[in-house]
Amino acid sequence: QVQLVESGGGLVQPGGSLRLSCVASGSIFSVNAMGWYRQAPGKERELVATINNGGSTNYGESVKGRFTISRDNPKNTVYLQMNSLKPEDMAVYYCHAVVVSSSYNVFYKWGQGTLVTVSS
Repeated sequence: QVQLVESGGGLVQPGGSLRLSCVASGSIFSVNAMGWYRQAPGKERELVATINNGGSTNYGESVKGRFTISRDNPKNTVYLQMNSLKPEDMAVYYCHAVVVSSSYNVFYKWGQGTLVTVSS
């Protein structure tokens, strides 16, 4: 079984920083694209950032220049460094990954979500 486990959410003041982590675990052959999405109350889930296993990245317009996605391939882990946080960044952040299991099945997995609250 493959699963994603996120950590690092919490309460931060406007202008502050947080770092999210997401680890893929289980019977894994490889982890391809990884990324972060977020969903604020009453809004649709939106792209925050993605990164492929070659390190190419893609960012949502609202976070460009403030957030940085990175990954540690041997650890099957993706990170999201969030700087200059704004109240509008407050949302549940979900990790996503395309995982190939040891039996060569492809899974499009979501984490359970981690809440980021930006408030003074």
